[in-house]
Amino acid sequence: MAESSSQTKGRKRKKSMEVLGAFSGDSSSLLSEEQLLCSICLDVFTDPVTTPCGHNFCKSCLTRCWEKSQHCYCPLCKEKFTKKPELKINTTLREVADHFKKKSVPDKPEVLCDVCTGEKVKAVKSCLDCGLTFCKSHLEPHNHVPRLKKHKLINPVVNLEDYICQKHEKPLELFCRDDQTCVCQFCTEGDHKNHNTVPIEEESRERKTQLGKTQTGVQQNIQARMKKIKEIKYSVELCKRNTEKEKADSVEVFTALIRSIERSQAELLKLMEEKQKAAVMQAEGLIKELEQEVTVLQRKDTELEKLSHTEDHLHLLQVNSSMFSLPLNNNWTEISINTDLNEDTLKTSLSQLQQSLNEKLNKTLDNKLKEAELKRIQQYAVDVTLDPDTANTYLILSADGKQVTCGNEWQKLPDTPQRFTKYGIVLGKQSFSSGRFYYEVQVRGKTAWDLGVVRENINRKGEITLNPQNGFWVVILRNENQYKACTDPPVPLVLREIVEKVGVFVDYEEGLVSFYNVNSRSLIYSFTGQMFTEKLYPYFNPCLKKGSQNSAPLIISCN
Repeated sequence: MAESSSQTKGRKRKKSMEVLGAFSGDSSSLLSEEQLLCSICLDVFTDPVTTPCGHNFCKSCLTRCWEKSQHCYCPLCKEKFTKKPELKINTTLREVADHFKKKSVPDKPEVLCDVCTGEKVKAVKSCLDCGLTFCKSHLEPHNHVPRLKKHKLINPVVNLEDYICQKHEKPLELFCRDDQTCVCQFCTEGDHKNHNTVPIEEESRERKTQLGKTQTGVQQNIQARMKKIKEIKYSVELCKRNTEKEKADSVEVFTALIRSIERSQAELLKLMEEKQKAAVMQAEGLIKELEQEVTVLQRKDTELEKLSHTEDHLHLLQVNSSMFSLPLNNNWTEISINTDLNEDTLKTSLSQLQQSLNEKLNKTLDNKLKEAELKRIQQYAVDVTLDPDTANTYLILSADGKQVTCGNEWQKLPDTPQRFTKYGIVLGKQSFSSGRFYYEVQVRGKTAWDLGVVRENINRKGEITLNPQNGFWVVILRNENQYKACTDPPVPLVLREIVEKVGVFVDYEEGLVSFYNVNSRSLIYSFTGQMFTEKLYPYFNPCLKKGSQNSAPLIISCN
């Protein structure tokens, strides 16, 4: 069974601990991992370097770690470095680590000749047929004697009996694939008769090939998971940035509303002050007029008082008749000062204020929600280019694969299986079979166009009916202002603004295809509850030109 990453690290850690224990002579007094073990590869340091935060790593391990990341940071404590540190080898630590390695590497057991008498000489070969290990001089007969030259020789080994069949005492030269065990030639005539046996060398080569494939698969899995980790980290970071942006936007919205309320409140207070000022001025005018009349009346009263006490009857009868009438006829009983604001006026002002605030709030929130929704899906933007092998022969594509328009002449192009022959259609090169993706197309100046996504196995050579049942999720424009969603039957779309840039968003797993008016940040139409089982391709049709009309190209643009 393949060893897992955690098991591998555990084995390396154990081996390294044993290495350190062997050097110290006491397994209970091992040096700390931070001193002599790299926390990345979990082996004794090779060319150790020290980071500014004080931690040590193998130079190659740290370099590879930084190459895979956008930032330079300590893999142990995660401290980020604004500037990439210059890595210099810690020579003292390297000497200690090298000393450990030399002490920790066990000496390879020396295989000695089985034939030598007296002082044994180092062996050069082991013979599986003889069951003995020979030095150079005792091996000499195997080089000259015809019968011995047929013997199976291998590099000298201590455990030679492991290479010899214990039952027949013959070399284990074959591998039984049925029983998954090594056998000798005599085994194939007995217990392993009629079994599938092959030379050990052949099985070894196949095992190595399998190991190579497995290792490649493991490495691919590692790369795929590292890529996914990077994607997840990026999504989290993007989520954080979007949250901060939304928080800032919400503060901006409500700050603007508060300011609007304050302005409206100031206007209402000003109205109240003006009403109060007018009332004061009116009162002052009336008081002045009344004071003047009081003065006139007081003079009249004084004159009447004198006449009422006179004894001169002739003088009294000669007094002007006006003296016997009131000098003023003003009726002040109906005149008053309005000390309160007119209730109807106040209600009207408050009603207008509330209506204004509601309109501003709804409009602001609506714009912000639209903007937030569009920004959310724009994070799934992909780079789309047109596939010339799918383009109808009347279509003209730009060199960068970002623009398409309908030409006036048929072009001689190979009739590939992917090419659309009856309609002016071209697909994007990129296909999508999972996740979400988004792209934008400029349609300014056009009077007709088709845009959307299609599945891979659609009809490309004959009649086409645009609807989801046939693999088309498309919105179209005809006659400058007639928009339709190509369902069965088609749905007319009433749009407030002329569309100049279309955003197409797909959520494969959710079965969603949405179209947006990018400039107004509004939804045009959504196909929902769809079931996608094949690859999806971006779909474009610039439609036929009518003289100078509809001659503008469809332009794939960045969001």
